[in-house]
Amino acid sequence: MILVLRIAGQVKNKKKDNETLKRLKLNKKFTCILIKDDDIVRMGMVTAVAHMVAYGKVDDAFIKDLKLARKDNEGIYFLHPPRGGFKKSSKVAAPRGILGQHEDIVKLVGRML
Repeated sequence: MILVLRIAGQVKNKKKDNETLKRLKLNKKFTCILIKDDDIVRMGMVTAVAHMVAYGKVDDAFIKDLKLARKDNEGIYFLHPPRGGFKKSSKVAAPRGILGQHEDIVKLVGRML
């Protein structure tokens, strides 16, 4: 499973990006959804808005913890801002920032539960 987390807010977004986020059901900041690995259509939408979301693979144990900590609202999980703040920039892509695809999404979302 792939976890997709919206980082960017709603100000100064393009219409196309807003529509894509709406179709992914990521309407607010700090909301996340789970997508199957083989869902090509949704992964295409995620890569189109990769400059506004963070995503990465998660294991079954983490999914269980997420479901216990946060109530599932039709596949949407509402999270807190991360405790201790973002350790990297929230405006730059993965190597220097947190946007886009990266390995340690579990650490980031773990601080948001």
